[in-house]
Amino acid sequence: MTIPEEHEQPRAGEARQDSAADDAHEEAAATERLDRAVRAAEAALIEFEIAVETFRIEVENFSRLHEQRLGPLYARLEELDAEIAEAVAARTKDPEDERRAREARAMVAPMPQVSELFQGWLDGDGFSPEAAAMLTEQSVQPPPKVRPGEEARKLYRELVRRAHPDLVADPTERDRRGAFLVRVNQAYGRGDAEELRALTTEWDNGVGPTPEPAGYGRREELYARLEWLANRKELLADAAAALEDSAIGAMLRMAPEDPDALLEEVAAELRQKVTAKEAELAAVLAAG
Repeated sequence: MTIPEEHEQPRAGEARQDSAADDAHEEAAATERLDRAVRAAEAALIEFEIAVETFRIEVENFSRLHEQRLGPLYARLEELDAEIAEAVAARTKDPEDERRAREARAMVAPMPQVSELFQGWLDGDGFSPEAAAMLTEQSVQPPPKVRPGEEARKLYRELVRRAHPDLVADPTERDRRGAFLVRVNQAYGRGDAEELRALTTEWDNGVGPTPEPAGYGRREELYARLEWLANRKELLADAAAALEDSAIGAMLRMAPEDPDALLEEVAAELRQKVTAKEAELAAVLAAG
Protein backbone atom coordinates (compact mmCIF):
# COMPACT_ATOMS: atom_id res chain seq x y z
CA MET A 1 0.00 0.00 0.00
CA THR A 2 1.35 3.40 -0.97
CA ILE A 3 1.40 6.09 1.69
CA PRO A 4 0.15 9.45 0.39
CA GLU A 5 2.84 12.12 0.14
CA GLU A 6 0.91 14.49 2.32
CA HIS A 7 1.34 12.04 5.24
CA GLU A 8 5.13 11.82 4.75
CA GLN A 9 5.81 15.55 5.07
CA PRO A 10 4.58 15.94 8.67
CA ARG A 11 6.75 13.01 9.76
CA ALA A 12 9.85 14.55 8.18
CA GLY A 13 9.06 17.83 9.90
CA GLU A 14 8.60 16.08 13.22
CA ALA A 15 11.98 14.39 12.78
CA ARG A 16 13.66 17.73 12.19
CA GLN A 17 11.93 19.17 15.23
CA ASP A 18 13.00 16.21 17.36
CA SER A 19 16.59 16.58 16.15
CA ALA A 20 16.59 20.30 16.95
CA ALA A 21 15.13 19.58 20.37
CA ASP A 22 17.82 16.97 21.02
CA ASP A 23 20.54 19.43 19.96
CA ALA A 24 19.11 22.11 22.20
CA HIS A 25 18.92 19.66 25.10
CA GLU A 26 22.52 18.56 24.58
CA GLU A 27 23.69 22.17 24.37
CA ALA A 28 21.81 23.06 27.54
CA ALA A 29 23.31 20.04 29.31
CA ALA A 30 26.82 20.99 28.15
CA THR A 31 26.30 24.57 29.32
CA GLU A 32 25.09 23.32 32.68
CA ARG A 33 28.19 21.13 33.08
CA LEU A 34 30.37 24.09 32.16
CA ASP A 35 28.52 26.26 34.67
CA ARG A 36 29.13 23.69 37.41
CA ALA A 37 32.81 23.58 36.50
CA VAL A 38 33.03 27.39 36.73
CA ARG A 39 31.32 27.42 40.13
CA ALA A 40 33.69 24.73 41.42
CA ALA A 41 36.70 26.65 40.08
CA GLU A 42 35.46 29.87 41.68
CA ALA A 43 35.01 28.16 45.04
CA ALA A 44 38.48 26.63 44.84
CA LEU A 45 40.05 29.95 43.86
CA ILE A 46 38.39 31.79 46.73
CA GLU A 47 39.71 29.21 49.19
CA PHE A 48 43.16 29.60 47.66
CA GLU A 49 42.91 33.41 47.93
CA ILE A 50 41.98 33.07 51.60
CA ALA A 51 44.93 30.75 52.24
CA VAL A 52 47.36 33.10 50.50
CA GLU A 53 45.97 36.17 52.25
CA THR A 54 46.13 34.43 55.63
CA PHE A 55 49.76 33.43 55.06
CA ARG A 56 50.60 36.96 53.87
CA ILE A 57 49.19 38.36 57.11
CA GLU A 58 51.20 35.89 59.17
CA VAL A 59 54.39 36.73 57.25
CA GLU A 60 53.81 40.46 57.66
CA ASN A 61 53.21 40.23 61.40
CA PHE A 62 56.04 37.77 61.94
CA SER A 63 58.34 40.12 60.02
CA ARG A 64 57.45 42.95 62.39
CA LEU A 65 58.04 40.73 65.43
CA HIS A 66 61.31 39.54 63.93
CA GLU A 67 62.54 43.10 63.44
CA GLN A 68 61.36 44.18 66.88
CA ARG A 69 62.90 41.31 68.83
CA LEU A 70 66.00 40.48 66.80
CA GLY A 71 66.85 43.79 65.13
CA PRO A 72 68.57 45.30 68.18
CA LEU A 73 70.63 42.14 68.65
CA TYR A 74 71.80 42.13 65.04
CA ALA A 75 72.63 45.85 65.34
CA ARG A 76 74.63 45.19 68.51
CA LEU A 77 76.63 42.47 66.80
CA GLU A 78 77.47 44.79 63.90
CA GLU A 79 78.57 47.51 66.33
CA LEU A 80 80.76 45.08 68.27
CA ASP A 81 82.38 43.82 65.05
CA ALA A 82 83.20 47.42 64.13
CA GLU A 83 84.58 48.25 67.58
CA ILE A 84 86.74 45.11 67.62
CA ALA A 85 88.14 45.89 64.15
CA GLU A 86 88.81 49.50 65.14
CA ALA A 87 90.55 48.42 68.35
CA VAL A 88 92.75 46.01 66.42
CA ALA A 89 93.60 48.67 63.83
CA ALA A 90 94.43 51.22 66.53
CA ARG A 91 96.82 48.77 68.12
CA THR A 92 98.58 47.44 65.01
CA LYS A 93 98.47 50.52 62.74
CA ASP A 94 98.43 48.00 59.90
CA PRO A 95 96.83 49.40 56.71
CA GLU A 96 95.01 46.12 56.10
CA ASP A 97 93.55 46.17 59.63
CA GLU A 98 92.55 49.79 59.10
CA ARG A 99 90.79 48.83 55.87
CA ARG A 100 88.91 46.06 57.68
CA ALA A 101 87.92 48.53 60.39
CA ARG A 102 86.51 50.97 57.84
CA GLU A 103 84.54 48.20 56.14
CA ALA A 104 83.17 46.96 59.46
CA ARG A 105 82.12 50.48 60.45
CA ALA A 106 80.43 50.95 57.07
CA MET A 107 78.33 47.86 57.78
CA VAL A 108 76.84 49.47 60.87
CA ALA A 109 73.58 51.26 60.12
CA PRO A 110 74.00 54.99 60.78
CA MET A 111 71.98 56.63 63.51
CA PRO A 112 68.86 58.25 62.02
CA GLN A 113 68.43 61.99 62.05
CA VAL A 114 65.89 63.53 64.42
CA SER A 115 63.49 64.15 61.53
CA GLU A 116 63.73 60.48 60.57
CA LEU A 117 63.08 59.41 64.14
CA PHE A 118 59.78 61.27 64.11
CA GLN A 119 58.81 60.05 60.66
CA GLY A 120 55.46 58.30 61.06
CA TRP A 121 55.22 59.11 64.78
CA LEU A 122 53.14 62.24 64.41
CA ASP A 123 49.91 62.60 62.51
CA GLY A 124 46.67 64.54 62.86
CA ASP A 125 45.88 62.67 66.07
CA GLY A 126 49.25 63.33 67.71
CA PHE A 127 51.78 60.68 68.67
CA SER A 128 51.29 57.10 67.59
CA PRO A 129 50.78 54.52 70.41
CA GLU A 130 54.35 53.25 69.90
CA ALA A 131 55.82 56.76 70.16
CA ALA A 132 53.75 57.62 73.22
CA ALA A 133 54.84 54.40 74.92
CA MET A 134 58.51 55.19 74.30
CA LEU A 135 58.19 58.78 75.54
CA THR A 136 56.49 57.64 78.74
CA GLU A 137 58.99 54.79 79.21
CA GLN A 138 56.29 52.19 78.85
CA SER A 139 56.97 48.96 77.05
CA VAL A 140 55.95 48.92 73.42
CA GLN A 141 53.41 46.17 72.84
CA PRO A 142 54.33 43.74 70.09
CA PRO A 143 52.02 43.69 67.09
CA PRO A 144 49.09 41.35 67.66
CA LYS A 145 48.99 38.00 65.99
CA VAL A 146 46.36 38.09 63.30
CA ARG A 147 44.87 34.73 62.46
CA PRO A 148 41.33 35.29 61.18
CA GLY A 149 38.77 33.06 62.82
CA GLU A 150 36.24 30.86 61.08
CA GLU A 151 33.53 33.53 61.07
CA ALA A 152 35.88 36.05 59.45
CA ARG A 153 36.93 33.47 56.88
CA LYS A 154 33.30 32.69 56.05
CA LEU A 155 32.30 36.36 55.73
CA TYR A 156 35.37 37.16 53.68
CA ARG A 157 34.76 34.22 51.35
CA GLU A 158 31.14 35.23 50.75
CA LEU A 159 31.94 38.90 50.18
CA VAL A 160 34.69 38.10 47.68
CA ARG A 161 32.32 35.76 45.85
CA ARG A 162 29.57 38.37 45.64
CA ALA A 163 31.55 41.57 45.12
CA HIS A 164 34.38 40.54 42.83
CA PRO A 165 34.96 43.17 40.11
CA ASP A 166 35.26 40.55 37.40
CA LEU A 167 31.59 39.67 37.80
CA VAL A 168 30.62 42.84 35.94
CA ALA A 169 31.64 44.47 32.65
CA ASP A 170 30.99 48.15 33.34
CA PRO A 171 34.31 49.92 34.16
CA THR A 172 32.72 52.26 36.71
CA GLU A 173 31.10 49.38 38.56
CA ARG A 174 34.34 47.39 38.43
CA ASP A 175 36.17 50.31 40.06
CA ARG A 176 33.53 50.60 42.77
CA ARG A 177 33.70 46.90 43.52
CA GLY A 178 37.48 47.06 43.58
CA ALA A 179 37.40 49.88 46.14
CA PHE A 180 34.89 47.92 48.21
CA LEU A 181 37.07 44.81 48.17
CA VAL A 182 40.05 46.86 49.37
CA ARG A 183 38.05 47.54 52.53
CA VAL A 184 37.05 43.89 52.73
CA ASN A 185 40.69 42.80 52.48
CA GLN A 186 41.76 45.31 55.12
CA ALA A 187 39.10 44.09 57.54
CA TYR A 188 40.06 40.49 56.87
CA GLY A 189 43.72 41.37 57.32
CA ARG A 190 42.87 42.55 60.83
CA GLY A 191 40.73 39.47 61.47
CA ASP A 192 37.86 41.89 62.17
CA ALA A 193 34.69 39.81 61.91
CA GLU A 194 32.57 42.70 63.19
CA GLU A 195 33.73 44.97 60.39
CA LEU A 196 33.16 42.20 57.86
CA ARG A 197 29.59 41.83 59.13
CA ALA A 198 29.11 45.58 58.70
CA LEU A 199 30.48 45.38 55.15
CA THR A 200 28.10 42.51 54.40
CA THR A 201 25.19 44.65 55.57
CA GLU A 202 26.46 47.54 53.47
CA TRP A 203 26.61 45.30 50.42
CA ASP A 204 23.13 43.94 51.08
CA ASN A 205 21.79 47.50 51.33
CA GLY A 206 22.73 48.41 47.81
CA VAL A 207 26.45 48.82 47.32
CA GLY A 208 26.53 45.79 45.10
CA PRO A 209 24.08 45.72 42.19
CA THR A 210 23.28 42.54 40.33
CA PRO A 211 26.04 41.66 37.87
CA GLU A 212 25.34 42.96 34.40
CA PRO A 213 24.82 40.42 31.63
CA ALA A 214 27.74 40.13 29.27
CA GLY A 215 27.36 41.07 25.63
CA TYR A 216 27.98 37.52 24.43
CA GLY A 217 26.50 34.03 24.86
CA ARG A 218 26.38 32.15 28.10
CA ARG A 219 28.89 29.50 27.05
CA GLU A 220 31.35 32.12 25.78
CA GLU A 221 30.95 33.95 29.08
CA LEU A 222 31.68 30.76 31.03
CA TYR A 223 34.74 29.95 28.95
CA ALA A 224 36.04 33.49 29.48
CA ARG A 225 35.45 33.13 33.21
CA LEU A 226 37.36 29.84 33.32
CA GLU A 227 40.28 31.47 31.53
CA TRP A 228 40.32 34.36 34.00
CA LEU A 229 40.17 31.95 36.94
CA ALA A 230 43.14 30.00 35.58
CA ASN A 231 45.19 33.19 35.11
CA ARG A 232 44.24 34.41 38.58
CA LYS A 233 45.31 31.11 40.11
CA GLU A 234 48.71 31.37 38.43
CA LEU A 235 49.21 34.88 39.85
CA LEU A 236 48.22 33.73 43.33
CA ALA A 237 50.52 30.73 43.07
CA ASP A 238 53.41 33.05 42.18
CA ALA A 239 52.56 35.29 45.16
CA ALA A 240 52.38 32.29 47.49
CA ALA A 241 55.71 30.98 46.22
CA ALA A 242 57.34 34.39 46.78
CA LEU A 243 56.04 34.47 50.34
CA GLU A 244 57.23 30.94 51.06
CA ASP A 245 60.65 31.59 49.55
CA SER A 246 61.22 34.76 51.58
CA ALA A 247 63.43 34.57 54.66
CA ILE A 248 60.48 35.22 56.97
CA GLY A 249 58.31 32.70 55.15
CA ALA A 250 61.05 30.08 55.47
CA MET A 251 61.25 30.73 59.21
CA LEU A 252 57.48 30.37 59.54
CA ARG A 253 57.59 27.04 57.72
CA MET A 254 60.18 25.83 60.22
CA ALA A 255 57.81 26.36 63.14
CA PRO A 256 54.26 26.88 61.84
CA GLU A 257 52.63 25.96 65.15
CA ASP A 258 54.79 28.12 67.43
CA PRO A 259 56.80 30.76 65.53
CA ASP A 260 57.31 32.75 68.74
CA ALA A 261 59.35 29.90 70.18
CA LEU A 262 61.55 29.96 67.09
CA LEU A 263 62.11 33.69 67.51
CA GLU A 264 63.12 33.20 71.13
CA GLU A 265 65.51 30.40 70.11
CA VAL A 266 67.19 32.65 67.54
CA ALA A 267 67.29 35.52 70.05
CA ALA A 268 69.01 33.29 72.60
CA GLU A 269 71.67 32.33 70.06
CA LEU A 270 72.22 36.00 69.18
CA ARG A 271 72.55 36.96 72.84
CA GLN A 272 75.24 34.32 73.25
CA LYS A 273 77.09 35.76 70.25
CA VAL A 274 76.79 39.26 71.71
CA THR A 275 78.28 38.04 75.00
CA ALA A 276 81.16 36.37 73.16
CA LYS A 277 81.82 39.49 71.07
CA GLU A 278 81.79 41.70 74.14
CA ALA A 279 84.35 39.43 75.77
CA GLU A 280 86.46 39.53 72.59
CA LEU A 281 86.35 43.33 72.54
CA ALA A 282 87.34 43.54 76.19
CA ALA A 283 90.30 41.26 75.51
CA VAL A 284 91.47 43.33 72.53
CA LEU A 285 91.21 46.57 74.50
CA ALA A 286 93.08 45.02 77.44
CA ALA A 287 95.85 43.82 75.15
CA GLY A 288 96.25 47.27 73.68
